[in-house]
Amino acid sequence: MVEKKDLIQITDVTWEIPTSYREDMRVPVRIFADEALIDAALGDKSFDQAVNTSTLPGLVSPVVVMPDVHQGYGFPIGGVAASRYPDGIISPGAIGYDINCGVRLLASGISFADVKRELTHLALALDANCPSGVGVGGSVRLTTKELDKVCRQGSAWALKNNYARRDDLERTEEQGQIHGADPSSISSRAKQRGKGQLGTLGAGNHFIEIDVVDEIFHEAAAEAMGLAEGLLTVQIHCGSRGFGHQICSDYVREFQSAVKRYGIKLPDRELVCAPLNSPEGKRYKAAMACAANYAFCNRQVLAHHVRRSFEQVLAGRVPDWDLHQVYDIAHNMGKTETHVVDGEKVRVCVHRKGATRAFGPGFEGLPEVYRPFGQPVLVPGSMGTASWVLLGTEESMTKSFGSSCHGAGRVMSRRQAKREIWGQDLREELEAQGIIIRAGSMPGLAEEAPKAYKDVDAVVEVVVRAGIAAKVARLRPVVVIKG
Repeated sequence: MVEKKDLIQITDVTWEIPTSYREDMRVPVRIFADEALIDAALGDKSFDQAVNTSTLPGLVSPVVVMPDVHQGYGFPIGGVAASRYPDGIISPGAIGYDINCGVRLLASGISFADVKRELTHLALALDANCPSGVGVGGSVRLTTKELDKVCRQGSAWALKNNYARRDDLERTEEQGQIHGADPSSISSRAKQRGKGQLGTLGAGNHFIEIDVVDEIFHEAAAEAMGLAEGLLTVQIHCGSRGFGHQICSDYVREFQSAVKRYGIKLPDRELVCAPLNSPEGKRYKAAMACAANYAFCNRQVLAHHVRRSFEQVLAGRVPDWDLHQVYDIAHNMGKTETHVVDGEKVRVCVHRKGATRAFGPGFEGLPEVYRPFGQPVLVPGSMGTASWVLLGTEESMTKSFGSSCHGAGRVMSRRQAKREIWGQDLREELEAQGIIIRAGSMPGLAEEAPKAYKDVDAVVEVVVRAGIAAKVARLRPVVVIKG
């Protein structure tokens, strides 16, 4: 296992595992963390997983590890790896089972002080209108034909069916539609799971959260986003549900034989992959795009239900109960992008698993109002702690393939959290802090306790000091809806 003595410290928040650590490494591993976060990460196998990833064929330097890193399936959660396109590889485990798990942030002109007494009613409305829980179905029941349209169109399907506004799509990564999606690349089992789950939250670390803007750090960017101190915002954190999970499962199984066909040697079978230009690699990329579009559409339908909930509770009580979209961005995705590596422009497939794309100022894929500032980066905290709105930077483009952190990062497994934390005690503790909790189960609540996660403020400090993100605003939770 990787030990602290194996790391080379480059700056106070940048470390490296050199290729000399193990003879099969093709590229080094670059880690962004302070000393305390390094020590926390050494408690699991996340650094060993990053080293294993560095052995994959076709990677360009380096494998990047974020400060919220923790052990995942084969590839660490909080990892970034770029594979040369089209000659490199694509790995389902390096993108994750919850394809396009991500965050949507809605903002308002509603003062917390004006609606403090209505928060319990808002919590009840959100809980009623936004279905949550393992396997739970939603209000949108799709035929196979309509599911195929969602796979191809993503958020555009929601717009056509009156679940979205035009500016929602403009303020969504890739306008909520990844091109190249092909429903024929998806199994009938995956389609069966996907047909009934659109517009649902799921369980685990997924949530809907009402927050108050606690502090502004970048006035101009905050103004462009419509964020101001004391106003309510809403975060939606979820992904592609059982649909994306099944797609990943199907291709992990298929790629077990693909690695043998293409003579790819792996230190860990969970890193199964296929060449990007192979039939298998192309099919997975097309299936992944379907799941990504489903997830964009899923968060869009949930946003519709959130707006409906605010209207039900606040109409007639406040002058303007509307919620506008700040941004929606993925943190489990494979994206084909151009990056400068060793002074050369290189086309790569960037695998981000538990990492957020964080492109710098001037990126043409951003809404015009955000281009002077960079891409919004949404970093949810653990339940009961702060969340952050950040910006991508010019340095992120050169240091981390235009990527930053995605959250706090676990330090305690779900099983351990349920052993050590009593859900009802946690609920009472959070409510004593003024946070209203609606949860599907007390054991599920215990799994997501703040104690089970790293300090999100410390994680954000690292990415800011490393130069791969800049602060815009800090958010404080007042209502949390968990599956």
